Amino acid sequence: MDDRVERLVTELAPRLRLLRALAEEQHITHVAERLGVPQPTVSRWLAELSRSLGAPVVVRSGRGVQLTRAGRMLAEAATQSLGALEPGCRRAAEEADPKGGHVAFGFLRTMSPWVPALLREFKLRRPTVRFTLIQSAHPTVLEKLREGAIDLALTAPLPLEEPDLENHPWVEQELVLTVPADHRLVARRRVRLREVSDEPFVTTKPGYGLRQITDKVCAAAGFTPQLAFEGDDVDTVRGMVSASLGVAVLPRADPPARGVVELAITPRPTRTVGLVWVAGRPIPAAGRAFRDFAIAHAHS
Repeated sequence: MDDRVERLVTELAPRLRLLRALAEEQHITHVAERLGVPQPTVSRWLAELSRSLGAPVVVRSGRGVQLTRAGRMLAEAATQSLGALEPGCRRAAEEADPKGGHVAFGFLRTMSPWVPALLREFKLRRPTVRFTLIQSAHPTVLEKLREGAIDLALTAPLPLEEPDLENHPWVEQELVLTVPADHRLVARRRVRLREVSDEPFVTTKPGYGLRQITDKVCAAAGFTPQLAFEGDDVDTVRGMVSASLGVAVLPRADPPARGVVELAITPRPTRTVGLVWVAGRPIPAAGRAFRDFAIAHAHS
């Protein structure tokens, strides 16, 4: 057990360590030296335990002491408790260690082209940091962030009109009109959204970031989209486009998707993807290090 874990266990459960040490040492002076506390403190703790129990915890045995039957029962319980406490203290110490530690990170499904490379580069610098990853839609990522299930999120759209969250832009992502491979406009390199205003759209459900953007860019083009399907993720929406269920405003697929064609839109719509965290909530040291690294490596 390293020094930090030892200190944590000592602060959380000094009586438990006392009982375990007594079972092994059977000598108050040796126990005091092992625990790093004065011998009178050990004697006082034993007296307090005996008063609380209503029976002696130890009895004299030659130059040392011997646990009573009740004391042995307490020592067994203490040993079992420490068996659960010490690993927890070790994990907590790792969490606070910027050179090791743990990062819980959430990101959008559409971030798959960037996130693996970002993690790989960070791990080259801090190979002992562990990650827990959650890949989901914008509302779920924010929910997990507020619950404390994750420390940081890479999500969109930004800016967020939510005072409990802080954010930093990370990449500006172009959005394109995704149409079926046999669509009438596939020969075009660039289109205006008004050209498909009378066609059905497929998009994500209300509250999702892409749905907000789709509604906004269509409104700017002067129409409300006719919705043929509302999905939970971009891959499903893109699949519905390939099935000729409608057209969609989506990020470019990477790698290119089969069965669809992506057309640039005039004026060019984008969405800002950024790192988000809960304002005022402490982030573990490893999480702060990862956030700073990601911000320093933001895409222009």
